[in-house]
This record gives sequence, C-alpha cells and structure tokens, in this order.
Amino acid sequence: MKVALIQQANGTDIKNNMKRLAEKSRSAAKQGAKLVVLQELQNSIYFCQSENTATFDLAEPVPGFSTNFYSTIAKRNRIVLVVTLFERRAPGLYHNTAAVFDKDGSLAGRYRKMHIPDDPGYYEKFYFAPGDMGFKPIRTSLGVLGVQICWDQWYPEGARIMALRGAEILIYPTAIGWDPADSAEERKRQLDSWIAIQRGHAVANGLPLVAVNRCGFESDVSGQTKGIDFWGNSFACGPQGEMLFEAGSDESVDVVDIDLNRCETVRRVWPFLRDRRIDAFQDIACRYSDKP
Repeated sequence: MKVALIQQANGTDIKNNMKRLAEKSRSAAKQGAKLVVLQELQNSIYFCQSENTATFDLAEPVPGFSTNFYSTIAKRNRIVLVVTLFERRAPGLYHNTAAVFDKDGSLAGRYRKMHIPDDPGYYEKFYFAPGDMGFKPIRTSLGVLGVQICWDQWYPEGARIMALRGAEILIYPTAIGWDPADSAEERKRQLDSWIAIQRGHAVANGLPLVAVNRCGFESDVSGQTKGIDFWGNSFACGPQGEMLFEAGSDESVDVVDIDLNRCETVRRVWPFLRDRRIDAFQDIACRYSDKP
C-alpha cells in the first residue's frame, strides 16, 4: 500500500492552509498514494500555546464544513484520508477528533484523542475533553486503521488495544516541537525519544506505523513562551521497527510503500500476542501500584 505523509507549516489563514493541503493531497494521489495522512489540527496554527475562550470559535460540528471539505478531497482523489479536527460536540464541550474518510468520500469513522496534555505551550486540557470512544480501529476499503493523536503516541496501552482489536497499521497525526531555547543536545534527546517510543509500539505489536508531524515555527500570541519550533521528521516504520522513511524539518509530500502482509510473517517469528500473560496484568489498570 502506498501511504502519503504530508507535513506542512501553517499560518493564520485557515482557508490558505486547507487549500495547500488539498493541493498536496492531490499531488500525493498522482504519485500513487492510496492512504493520505495529515498532521494534527491541520486546518490552523497550533492554537493551544495559550488559553483564550475566543479560540473556541474555531471549533465545528462533525459532520460540518471541514468534514465536507475533506470528504470531497477523498472522493475526488479516490484516497483514504486521515485528518484531525477541533470538534464542537455541544456548547462548552469540545474534542480533538480524528476523522477518516474512505475513497468514496464517506466518513469511515472517528477517534477522539484520549490523552490530553497540559504543559507550557500545550494547554490542551483548556480546549479538549478526553475522548470517550475508546481505542477502536476504523475499517476502510484499504484495511483496518488504528488511529490515535499525538500525546497518545507516548502510551503503549492504546497501541496494544488497537492491535488486539484488529488494527493493521498504527497512525499518529502529531503536533510536537522544541522550545526555541532548547539546546542542540536536548533537541536530539527529545526527537530520538519520540521516534523510539513509536518504533517500540510497532515492534511490540508487529504492526507498521505512520507518524505525521507539522513543521515550521509558530509564535505564542500570548507572549508567555518563546513559541514552538515544530520539528517535522514524519516517519514510517515496519512491524520490526525498521525505518521505511523519515522526512526532514521542512514541508514535504512523501509517498512510502508499506507491506501490510509482512505483519503475518513477523508475528509468526515474534509471537508477542501469543505469549502475553493476560492473567497477570491487573495492575496495568491502576494509576500507580503501592503494593510492596
């Protein structure tokens, strides 16, 4: 399967951001891509750097304007398309939501971000309620997609549940970057950790994985921080964690061949699912185990 990873540097002009994503999606399709993955909250700048109630005006219902827009892109280009949206579920209730469109333009399924960060520059708890749809893969004409969003990628439990429920590939739209004050050494540590944890999910579950991150510098309009330098470096790896592709730090449209059939071969040699001690995992559902 040919998979396109589209990373883009966004500005404040939402219509222009979306127009450029439509053009990039069309380019990916012309290169043979059947599955196209966009970055987290791809319509706008990453607005969670500051807390502002006026920003809730960006939220929209699902279905709504953006779902119609991306549905049309999927249908015109005959692609399966993964996007993330600022979902307005009800007055005062919002989610960070992934939407997957099949090649006929239909909405194949949704996933609401489960893990919500609250760190300097990433004030997502102000905007998003935690997801309540669970870790459920989305069935498409191409296969079963295990879609999660950004902060979810640091937690092995979600990837494992997606695998146990039949996901054939793990997908993580992302918005992550450096504090401009970070040293070169710290930047390398963070980027290496980000890649390593996700390659670990691929290995542990015998599944290929695609992570698509935004790129470019975005200032903090509140002036409280020095902004975020989104590091790009979108990548795809195979079911043994082998790197199939890694982007740089600039805008790009990259199409990668991923062999979904290889999972069967890998799992026969590394049967992690067979050997799991499910009778001894009760403590995993605790916040922290205080047992001696």
